[in-house]
Amino acid sequence: MSVTVTVPNHLMAGLVGPLNENLRSVEEAFGGARIVARGNEFNIEGDDAALVARLVEELKLLLERGQVIDPQVVARTIDILRTDERPSEVLTAEILRSARGRSVRPKSSGQKRYVDAISTNIVTFGIGPAGTGKSYLAVALAVQALQAKSVDRIIMTRPAVEAGERLGFLPGDLMAKIDPYLRPLYDALYDMLGTDGARRLLDNGTIEVAPLAYMRGRTLNGSFIILDEAQNATPEQLKMFLTRIGFGSKVVVNGDITQVDLPGGRSGLAELDQVLKDIEGIAFVRLGSRDVVRHRIVADIVSAYDAYESATNVDARGPGRLGSQAR
Repeated sequence: MSVTVTVPNHLMAGLVGPLNENLRSVEEAFGGARIVARGNEFNIEGDDAALVARLVEELKLLLERGQVIDPQVVARTIDILRTDERPSEVLTAEILRSARGRSVRPKSSGQKRYVDAISTNIVTFGIGPAGTGKSYLAVALAVQALQAKSVDRIIMTRPAVEAGERLGFLPGDLMAKIDPYLRPLYDALYDMLGTDGARRLLDNGTIEVAPLAYMRGRTLNGSFIILDEAQNATPEQLKMFLTRIGFGSKVVVNGDITQVDLPGGRSGLAELDQVLKDIEGIAFVRLGSRDVVRHRIVADIVSAYDAYESATNVDARGPGRLGSQAR
């Protein structure tokens, strides 16, 4: 099979990449395809020619919308195409511009489903491995909601559970002890709002970052609430947290059930979808290694752990197991 795709001259260099590295990435992904560039045309031959032609068209649209194409973007575009979605729609759905002017967008079809679920539901559970953007995208959507005045404040929380270290040996009161565990949330805030902007909102109480225990007894109205590392909350803690939701609030609960640090491994997140599955306004989004947007090796590590645990029937949710130690 042979297909020809025409690309505007001014987009050719960005599409093929330095030393044709983008084309090489495509040919490596589709072993049965051969791509020959002549002028502003690509002649594509092989069993996957039609799919590769669609890929080239999508990459062309991404370039027209200001995206820079590199082998990593090519790989993500291929993954999205294989889920029968349009990469040009997934990868250009801007959520927010950070304080540094960088556009925050989903980078995989799973991340787009996650973002859409948060936008259309009251409570969204994001479950997946490290590096899938669960916390970062949730903070971006929270900041977007605050800037749009859809909510009055942002509340970010996580359980005060030790990951191999003892909190008692850290200096200071409880907030000082828990601060290092909340650092990923602070980092995302600083990236979105800048250090001064984030600090101002933290100081005046518009943004609150606190341990999960501080949520007891409260009713949280008009708030965008993020519970991070929820796999380390017990069933009782999760019930307590979810019953804090007030009017005009939106909740995102994130966790990785393969990284449970609770004594006894009794995570409230593991089977919560069975408890809440029939409630309208609640969504569960599961992310996987294809949604990892850190260095390529992180996705490979996640896949390797999953394969090993499946082959050996390792229970990654128990203490002292492989999954509970991976940070």
